[in-house]
Amino acid sequence: MIKLFTDIDLDGLGCGVLAKIAFGNKADVSYCSYRNLNKRVEEFIGKHDHKNAEIYITDLAVNKEVEEKIDKRFKKGKFVRMIDHHVTALHFNDYDWGFVKTEYESGKKTCATSLFYDYLIEHKKIKETKSLEEFIDLIRQYDTWEWEENQNQEAKRLNDLFYIIGRDNFEEEMIKRLLSITNSFSLTDTENKLLDIEDSKIERYIQSKSRQMVQIIIDELCVGIVHAENYLSELGNALNKQNPHLDMIAMLNVGGKKMGFRTMHDDVNVAEFAKKFGGGGHPKASGCELTTEAFEKFVINVFPYEPVIPDPERNELNIKGAVYGTTYQNRKKEISNIIPLNDGTFNIIHMGEKLKEIFSNFTEAERFVKRNYASWLCHDDDCLEKLSADHQISKEEALANYSFMMDHLKGMKK
Repeated sequence: MIKLFTDIDLDGLGCGVLAKIAFGNKADVSYCSYRNLNKRVEEFIGKHDHKNAEIYITDLAVNKEVEEKIDKRFKKGKFVRMIDHHVTALHFNDYDWGFVKTEYESGKKTCATSLFYDYLIEHKKIKETKSLEEFIDLIRQYDTWEWEENQNQEAKRLNDLFYIIGRDNFEEEMIKRLLSITNSFSLTDTENKLLDIEDSKIERYIQSKSRQMVQIIIDELCVGIVHAENYLSELGNALNKQNPHLDMIAMLNVGGKKMGFRTMHDDVNVAEFAKKFGGGGHPKASGCELTTEAFEKFVINVFPYEPVIPDPERNELNIKGAVYGTTYQNRKKEISNIIPLNDGTFNIIHMGEKLKEIFSNFTEAERFVKRNYASWLCHDDDCLEKLSADHQISKEEALANYSFMMDHLKGMKK
């Protein structure tokens, strides 16, 4: 009997597909999460009927207690192979049964599916085909986010299809296709039409969730928190791009008792952050259980906060980096103005007071405003209304003299 424990995402599914292609009916696959992996592995190795089973664990890491039990089993001559690519699992390389590799010699990042495939090829458990290698590389590109850098939409669409049709249907269809087609792997016309519809749903979902995101400081990190159950990778990626001032995005699924973390910053390691709550993953994408401690930090403590309003996309007057300055506001009705100086640097006037800090570029100044005041770009109409009220003129007059009235802020004293 071949027993595979693997993750519930596309990379874990890829390992399941490979196991069933390589071992046929002998393969028994359990798709697990961090929450149930240890229990399932421990129960399996504890049964007498399974003492001779060959055990593979891919794309997931067991805890210390189960780790020791697996090692004890291995030392008794039983087959165990653990294959992973997460930085947080590198310590498993200390065992003869563990193999963790984060990137290839070429510099390309690995995934569990690609490493499992390499293992199966090396041990002559599976035959090389062009379609299989293309399928595996799409999974690798998606799991490592290389697809975004390469603009390889096929990798993203493969993952979307996985979630649309469900694990069982996807697994059955991919195994059948990969066994029958050896030349090239591709999605069908019907699948692509289905995915076009799904893309529209994802876009609407992201727009909706972007208006629900709360900003808060957690463990000295500026975090955007949103409750979400679907399209986590797409949502996390989009919210990071829309809010580059945030250190990370935390996506909570209270019903499923799970959390996912995404970042776009090289100096923020969300895998290490997730370890605080018993999880792990990649430096820029990780997950964990929604523990009691995490629930208090990410739900109870956050409950009083209002969502941050996204920046308007169609401003014509109050635009970022304008020569006469840019205006921001927050839920407290506090106004911040980012003012360009003659030497190319930028200053901030918050609630009429000029700050001491000087910023070398607009991006740094905006980051300060958004992180410290939870502000957003003020809408054109709101700016005109404020100028109209401050100067006791009509909105039409404010519009006609907008740049002149904004320009006077440069001369304000501390």
